[in-house]
Amino acid sequence: MSTSAVNEPKGGKAPAGERVADWADNRLGIYTLAKSNLRKIFPDHPSFMLGEIALYSFIIIILTGVYLTLFFHPSMNEVEYHGSYVPMQGVLMSEAYASTLEISFDVRGGLLIRQIHHWAALIFLAAMFVHMMRVFFTGAFRKPREINWLFGFLLFVLGMFTGFTGYSLPDDLLSGTGVRFTQGAILSMPVVGTYISFFLFGGEFPGGDFVARFYSIHILLLPGIMLGLLVGHLILIVVHKHTHYAGPGKTNKNVVGMPFFPVYTAKAGGFFFLVFGVIAIIAAVAQVNPIWAIGPYRPDQVSTGAQPDWYMGFAEGLIRFMPGWEINLWGHTLVLGVFIPLVLFGVLLVLFALYPFFESWLTGDKREHHIAERPRNSPSRTAFGVAWITMYMVMLIGGGNDLWATHFNLSINAITWFVRIFFIVGPVVAFIVTKRICLGLQRRDKDKVLHGRESGIIKRLPHGEFVEIHEPLSPGDRYTLTAHEQYKPAEIGPTVDENGVERKVKSAEKLRARLSKSYFGEENQIPKPSAEEHREITSGHGHH
Repeated sequence: MSTSAVNEPKGGKAPAGERVADWADNRLGIYTLAKSNLRKIFPDHPSFMLGEIALYSFIIIILTGVYLTLFFHPSMNEVEYHGSYVPMQGVLMSEAYASTLEISFDVRGGLLIRQIHHWAALIFLAAMFVHMMRVFFTGAFRKPREINWLFGFLLFVLGMFTGFTGYSLPDDLLSGTGVRFTQGAILSMPVVGTYISFFLFGGEFPGGDFVARFYSIHILLLPGIMLGLLVGHLILIVVHKHTHYAGPGKTNKNVVGMPFFPVYTAKAGGFFFLVFGVIAIIAAVAQVNPIWAIGPYRPDQVSTGAQPDWYMGFAEGLIRFMPGWEINLWGHTLVLGVFIPLVLFGVLLVLFALYPFFESWLTGDKREHHIAERPRNSPSRTAFGVAWITMYMVMLIGGGNDLWATHFNLSINAITWFVRIFFIVGPVVAFIVTKRICLGLQRRDKDKVLHGRESGIIKRLPHGEFVEIHEPLSPGDRYTLTAHEQYKPAEIGPTVDENGVERKVKSAEKLRARLSKSYFGEENQIPKPSAEEHREITSGHGHH
C-alpha cells in the first residue's frame, strides 16, 4: 500500500493544502529540513544582538538600494540641471549628480530612502565592528570557528569598500575629492598602481566611466560576494552551534537557550522592525551627505572638510600623519608617504584576521570550545584588542585632523604630531593599563569566591575591632567565576635525551615558549582559587 493511501482520510482525498505540502516535501525535503532546524536551540544574551543588528542593517541596505536603483543614472554625461532645486538650476553637472538631486527633491520619499540607505550602511559597519570585538574579547573565534571568523572579517572589509563605492556614486565635490585621493593612493603602488587605476577609471582621472564602473561594483560584485559570505557565516553558526557564557549546566557539549521556532523567530522578527524603526528615525532627523550644499564634482576644486566615513578614516589617518617622503629609483618616483601607510594598513588588517590561528598555535589547544570567555580571564588577548582599538581611534583623529583643528581651534601641525606620537605610544599604554585592570578584576573574583560578597554591614567584635560581614556566593555564582580554563606556559623541555644526545631546538619552538610565558606566566594571570582554599576559608581557619 502506498504512503499516500495510508495518509489519505477515510472520507476521500486529503485537503489541497496538505497535498501541496506533501508534493513539495517529496521533492525538496522541506519538512525534514524544518524538523531538524526549527527546534534548534539558541542562547539568549544581549551581546548576541550585535550580530543581528548587522544582519538587519544589511537587509535594510538591500531593500533601500533596490529602490534607489530605479531612479539613479550611473552616467558621467554632462547635462544642465533644470530640476526643482532652484540654487542649482542652469549648472552643468553629470547625470549621476542630477539624478541624485532628483531623488532628493522630486521622488516621493526619495531623500528619506537615501538617508536610510546611508545610515544603515554606517550602522551595518559599526555593528559588525562591535560584533567582531565581542567575538574577539570572548574567544568565540576558537576551534571550530576560525573559518567563520575569517568570513566575518571579510564581510567587514568588503563592507568598507562597498560603502566607499556607494559614497562615491553621486559625483559630488566631497565624494569626488575622496575618489581623487584614492586614485593617488593607488598610483603610489609600484608596478601595478597604474594598471589598477586604468581599470577603475578607464584612463586618466576622472575619465568618463568611473561612476558606471563603481556602480557595477557597488550593486553587483561586492554585494554578491558579501551575500555569499553571509550565507556561509550563518550556515556555520548553525553547524557549529552558538557559543554561550559559562554558568551552571553549561558545557562545551550542550547549548542552553530557547528554540529557534517559535520563540527566537518571534523575538528576531520584532527586533528587525525595531532596528528598522530606529534607523528610519535617525534618517528622518539627522541629515547625512547633503550633496546639494556641496555641489557637483570639478577636478579644479576641492571641498572643505573632505574626509571619508568613519570606517575608512583609519586608512586616511595613516596617510595624513605620514611625512611626505619620496625616493627616485631608475627614473621612477616611489611615494613612500602614501605607499608605506597602504602597506601598513593591509598588514594590520591581515594580522588581526589571522589572530585565531596565532592563539591556537600558542596554546597548542586542539579541542572545540563553545563556552565564551570573560575578557578579564584572558588579559593578554584583551589588552591586544584594546591596543588595536586605541590605534584605530588615534588614526580616526588623524583622518579628520582638519576638522579637529577648525572645531577646537587647534594647530593642525600639533594634531599631526599628536597622532604620530600616540600611534606608537597609545597602544602600548592601552595594553599595559588594560592588562593591569584585567588582573585586578581576576583578584577581585578570587576574593569573592573565597570570602564572599561585601554586604556593607559593619560588625564590632568583642575586643573592639570593626569588620565587614561578607555574604557567601551561591554555588552557581562560584561556578561561573571559576569555570574558565587557565593555560600553562609552553616549555621547551629537556634538550638532552636519556642517551645524552643533545637535540636541536627550533627557533619557532623557542619563540612559542617565550610568547606563551608572556601570555600565561605567573605575572600574566591570577591562579584560580582551589577547592581546598575555599574549604579552609569557610571552615574558619585563617579567617576572622
